[in-house]
Amino acid sequence: MQETQAFTFRREDLFPLADRRRQDFLDAAPFRHVVIDDFLPPGVLEPILEEFPEPRDASWQQFDSSREIKLALSDTERMGPATRHLLAEFNGQVFVEFLERLTGITQLVSDPHFEGGGLHQIKPGGFLKVHADFNRHRRLNLDRRLNGLLYLNKDWKEDYGGHLQLWDKDMTGCEHKILPVFNRFVVFATTDDANHGHPDPLTCPDDRARRSMALYYYTNGRPEEEAGADHTTLFKQRPGEQWKSNVRQTVKRWTPPALVDLLNRDGKA
Repeated sequence: MQETQAFTFRREDLFPLADRRRQDFLDAAPFRHVVIDDFLPPGVLEPILEEFPEPRDASWQQFDSSREIKLALSDTERMGPATRHLLAEFNGQVFVEFLERLTGITQLVSDPHFEGGGLHQIKPGGFLKVHADFNRHRRLNLDRRLNGLLYLNKDWKEDYGGHLQLWDKDMTGCEHKILPVFNRFVVFATTDDANHGHPDPLTCPDDRARRSMALYYYTNGRPEEEAGADHTTLFKQRPGEQWKSNVRQTVKRWTPPALVDLLNRDGKA
């Protein structure tokens, strides 16, 4: 805990990294992104792992459909102190300046509400189909420009799956797969063509889960060539893919929301 609470991002560490990796970000295909391994001192993340809520914890928001089966937590009051401290650092001045220097996107604004972000967790069998992210922050009325994903999975094996897949603009093929290994940080530009996800069911052991921190950054306006109508998440089918709800998902779709919330709180849904 002490190491995490004492940790702060420093320009002298981050700015040289931004300068080294800027061209990688700008030249990446199928859309602008960069993958940075060993991003934080490992000791900083140990307390995060210790206080990371278990899947059955009532704090999690549950998503269960033919397009996504995942858990999400954005309410910092339900997180441990080490997690809250690190999230605050990711939203702070120095880290935002690092992202601006890395990506060339200026006047970035972090999100204190962690709309759609915060902590994510996928249990065995879970997935997130390929999609482009929502492009406007409903509460702040800002344009979403960058995603930052920090993976928290120690000893994660290739055959566990859960790769972050990056698909081309026309959804004809996956151009890059990123294994969600411990202390790997991924930054990518958020546009309507940034098609990504982990669409195949997770195959890790029953006592494991795919865990991550998700950070999103915004600007007031965006380049004209990226502008489009406001939208929520745009799910996109892979070639030959069909989305079919199972019995549980069908029942939940026709169950009154208040009853679903009650069942979720009781850990039965």
